[in-house]
Amino acid sequence: MKLSVFTVATPDLNAEELASAAAAAGIDGIEWRFRGIPEDAMSEEPSYWRNNRCSVDPSRWQEQVPVFREAALGQGRKSIALVPYLNYGDLSATEQAFQAADGLGASMMRVGVPGYDRKTSYPELYRKAVDYLSEVQDLAKQYNIKAIVETHHQTIAPTASLAYRLVQSLDPQHVGVLYDPGNMVHEGYENHRMGLELLGPYLAHVHVKNAGWFEAEGKDSQKANVTEKSSGVALNTAWKCHWTPLTEGMVDWVQMVRDLRAVGYDGYYGIEDFSGALESKAMLQHFADVFAEIERRVDEEEQS
Repeated sequence: MKLSVFTVATPDLNAEELASAAAAAGIDGIEWRFRGIPEDAMSEEPSYWRNNRCSVDPSRWQEQVPVFREAALGQGRKSIALVPYLNYGDLSATEQAFQAADGLGASMMRVGVPGYDRKTSYPELYRKAVDYLSEVQDLAKQYNIKAIVETHHQTIAPTASLAYRLVQSLDPQHVGVLYDPGNMVHEGYENHRMGLELLGPYLAHVHVKNAGWFEAEGKDSQKANVTEKSSGVALNTAWKCHWTPLTEGMVDWVQMVRDLRAVGYDGYYGIEDFSGALESKAMLQHFADVFAEIERRVDEEEQS
């Protein structure tokens, strides 16, 4: 089983520290986060999406990419992916990211997908997204790096079937889907086996994390709950989705691995645990330990 880490989940480690920790845990692949640190976040404590020390800054990529690449190689790790935060339609930024991914020696790169907020219709967003992905496909061919669309809540690709609809007209050799069951707890759950069967050759990568739904409390509950003023009758119950530790959420990773193996998946499992339950190095080791046990268990099932 091939394991990787997306460095958004290890914000307190620099590139060298991350590569060393990945090697110690037996994690082969590294997916580098491609995002700058906001000026007003520099003095903050390390965090996933702001002061993340394990990120390549797009404005300094030519200077930083060799440093990150050599950090991985120095520990015998592979830079398997670059993970930018691209707006769909921005081909200039997309090509810059492909150039950085090429410099790293990565084989995959996440590309942009429209968000969905009920203001613009899905059909309009879909048409624009397919136009963008068609041009992305040309760049993917040019740089020999697979462009991947992530199943992600609050976008037009929250499910396997909607991600498939985006890429189905494209060549799976150059454009694929990053399947993220943890995101699909927030929005987009479908039977995983069915979704994976639908994706077929477009299934390119898998991200590993977990989440769960909990009854909202405090201000969240007051904001979301609706009560009919005239009668005092409650009209709904507010729920919130939160990230959880790897083995404590709604994704059953044992069954997930069974389903992935059933469709012939042999790619990487990339950790991006956002629960904060463990510090980065311990989180990486826990991930490796849990997936070693899952692999052993599924191996035994298949041999029995």
